[in-house]
Amino acid sequence: MKEKYLPIGTVVTLKNAKKRIMIIGYCPVDNENKQMYDYSACIYPEGLIDSNKILLFNHNQIDQISFEGLQDDEQKENNEQLKKLVSSMQNIKEVKLPDSTDNNTQIETLSV
Repeated sequence: MKEKYLPIGTVVTLKNAKKRIMIIGYCPVDNENKQMYDYSACIYPEGLIDSNKILLFNHNQIDQISFEGLQDDEQKENNEQLKKLVSSMQNIKEVKLPDSTDNNTQIETLSV
C-alpha cells in the first residue's frame, strides 16, 4: 500500500466495495460523531452529485488504487505539511466542533 496521503484525484476501491471512488479532500471531520478521517471522496466516474453524499474513509480501508492523481512539487509539499499537521494533532484528546448555527462559537481543544 502506498504511503498516505494519496493525491487529490486518486481513484481507489475500498475493501468489500464494488464501486470506485475518487479522493477530493483530506482530514474531513464527521460533525455527527466528531471523528476525523484521512480522506473525503465522491463516487467515480459520476463525481460529486449531492454535497450530502461525500464519502469519508481512512487509508487502511483502501483495497486497490486504480489511478493516482497528479504528483508535483506543490502536491508533495502539501503532503508533507499535512503529515506534520496530523502528527501534531496526536496529543489532542478531544476536539469540540462549533455548532454550525452559531457563528460566534470558538473551537476548543483539550490537550492530554
